[in-house]
Amino acid sequence: MKKILVQIARIFVGLLFIISGLIKLNDPVGMSYKLVEYFSEPVLNLPFLTPYALAFSLLVVIAETVLGVFLLIGYQRKFTLWSLMGLIVFFTFLTFYAAYFNKVTDCGCFGDALKLTPWESFSKDVVLLVLITLITFNSRYIKPIFTDSTQKIIAYSALLASCFVGYWVLNHLPLKDFRAYKVGTNITKAMEIPEGAPKPVVEMVFIYNVNGVNKNFTEKDLMSLPEGATFVDRIDKVISEGYKPAIHDFSMELNGSDYKDELLQEPKLLVFVAYDLEKADSAGLKLLEGLHQKAIKKGYKVIAMTSSDATVIAKTKKTYGCTFDFYFCDGTTLKTIERANPSLVVIQKGTIKQKLHYNDSDDLLLN
Repeated sequence: MKKILVQIARIFVGLLFIISGLIKLNDPVGMSYKLVEYFSEPVLNLPFLTPYALAFSLLVVIAETVLGVFLLIGYQRKFTLWSLMGLIVFFTFLTFYAAYFNKVTDCGCFGDALKLTPWESFSKDVVLLVLITLITFNSRYIKPIFTDSTQKIIAYSALLASCFVGYWVLNHLPLKDFRAYKVGTNITKAMEIPEGAPKPVVEMVFIYNVNGVNKNFTEKDLMSLPEGATFVDRIDKVISEGYKPAIHDFSMELNGSDYKDELLQEPKLLVFVAYDLEKADSAGLKLLEGLHQKAIKKGYKVIAMTSSDATVIAKTKKTYGCTFDFYFCDGTTLKTIERANPSLVVIQKGTIKQKLHYNDSDDLLLN
């Protein structure tokens, strides 16, 4: 009975690690953004690790995928099991920390393909920890499925394939786009709130100092405040977030005004997305003005979107000879739109028609 249980656990854990790893390997840049969030001062306070987030992301997702394959085929039993144990302990710590302290609202376990709440993520990791512990302490039941030479071919093929996929998506784009801004999305419609959709419920909480102690009071409690209570602060407690459209933080601001409604009506709009111009690849920035001139000859309106300030924008325009306008948008939103910095996005009347890494600018379709 135990042998059967171990084999079931082996298959379940192996497949789950492969699926989870491949989803994140599809978008290691997105995973690195999540790690930066964990490394930030309000969370783990490890900002010195931020420059290594992308490398760490690649290492983790490749390890996750490959170890899943190793477990399924029974390759390098001890190494595989203890490596999986180390990974799951690491993941369990992160998800518990995020859930308990409510620091990170989405662990990124399955990238943008499947969103889990912090406690759901932690529960999933606890189950995996139990299963991996069961397998580890009953490792005698884990036997190689193939001959030694076949095992090595499969193992090294999995490693090489994972490394190649990681390299490819870093220099191009994710193979599968799970984000709200995928090709075919109409941004205007994705921002709409359906009639009758649940509205957010917010409770105002008032903080008063009563005899040297800060206490919380609801709005209805204010009529019976203790004598001598002094006001300290007011906070809004979200009871229910209500309906949240797929796209809710998109803007195209220039000189303090938002032009998204106007620009999303353009029949031909080419947008250069660079969430941070100081971190943007110079090879990509050098291409933009040439693409701008090519696009306007085809009747396109061309703009750029960034979260950088006016000083950085002015410096970039001077350095690279950019003659198009830079519109402001939140950096997190721009990272969600596209991973490359810079990247190219073709929009026709609000609908995203094409998205490209700057390395693939030759494939830009300007009809």
